[in-house]
Amino acid sequence: MGRAVAQPAGRQVPAVPPTPVQPVRPAVGLAQPRRRHWLMLASFLLLVVLPTLLWAWYLWARASDQYVSTVGFSVRKEQAAPSIDLLGGLSSFTGASGTASDTDILYEYIRSQDMVEKIDSDLDLRSRFSRDWPRDFVFAFNPEGHVEDLTEYWQRQVKVLYDSSTALITLNVSAFSAEDAQAIAAAVFKQSSDKINQLSAIAQEDATRLAKLELDKTRDELTTTRQAMTAFRMKSQIVDPQADLAGQMGVLSGLQAQLAEALVAHDMLLENAQPTDHRVTQSQQKIDALRRLIDQERSKFGAEGQGPAGESYAQLMAEYEKLAVDREFAEGAYRTARIAYETAMAEAQRQSRYLAAHIEPKVAQSSTEPRRLWLLFMVSGMLLAGWSILVLIYYSIRDRG
Repeated sequence: MGRAVAQPAGRQVPAVPPTPVQPVRPAVGLAQPRRRHWLMLASFLLLVVLPTLLWAWYLWARASDQYVSTVGFSVRKEQAAPSIDLLGGLSSFTGASGTASDTDILYEYIRSQDMVEKIDSDLDLRSRFSRDWPRDFVFAFNPEGHVEDLTEYWQRQVKVLYDSSTALITLNVSAFSAEDAQAIAAAVFKQSSDKINQLSAIAQEDATRLAKLELDKTRDELTTTRQAMTAFRMKSQIVDPQADLAGQMGVLSGLQAQLAEALVAHDMLLENAQPTDHRVTQSQQKIDALRRLIDQERSKFGAEGQGPAGESYAQLMAEYEKLAVDREFAEGAYRTARIAYETAMAEAQRQSRYLAAHIEPKVAQSSTEPRRLWLLFMVSGMLLAGWSILVLIYYSIRDRG
């Protein structure tokens, strides 16, 4: 037994407080789903699962197979240097390129209503795109739609891929049969080629229009001057006034020579005969006749109304020289305009454009559209994202309340 410890006298021992007793807590039970949880699950099934199942059923049960035909092409331009550079650099002003490239124009043209109308008139697009209507009302075209609806559907079925760095255009044409897809792709290539040829013809016409107008103008002026020369010759009855004037000068020179001989003979006759001699009289008459003839010939060169067609040779020569200068100038202008026009034509032909296909449209062997798995995942993802946003909005409003 232990020994008791003696406490000092008169000292009190402090009392020890009792230890508190902890209450016993009951065990936590399992969480029970509440009403909002069941509503959340119901909304998920109704907004996500059910539409996804319906969409999957439509894709595999109702959606028709589509075939894709691909055609690729580019705009090519002849860039060979001309063999002869006429007029030294004149060709640099004959062809100015536009602000938009041919490939850009072609890209917009393929997607345009004009292209749709032309293909529709050739291949009857409505019947080809609506052959599975109304069974496949999502991917098929409603035949009662307007041309604007057909154009919108066309832009969905004909995907135009344009690489601006290489200027290559690739078309993926989707249709409900492989033959239709190939026919539509070939028709698009043909219409595009016709459009490029038309643009090339317009560019050539623009490049040569001014030169052609100038050529026509100089040709008309040359024709007018030649007709004026012909009218002058018919009026004066002289083909070449210079030659005719030379002939007249020869006649005058001959008469003057005869007059000189007659004067010499007359002086010699006066030395041996009387002035009343009939030989002297005849010699004087000859001299007078020659002088009258010389005066008449000289009058043709100065007096009006004495030359051919009632005009003097001076007037005829002045008119002829004016017409000759006009004709020479018109002929020079026409030759220059002709060279400029031929240069413009050579430059325009050198820059002619055409469409070259590097991928020919083929008949597809298997269906590649619609992409069912991708479409299913895309729609289900969109539904899930939308449902999640609605849930977040609901809890945000609930927490604030």
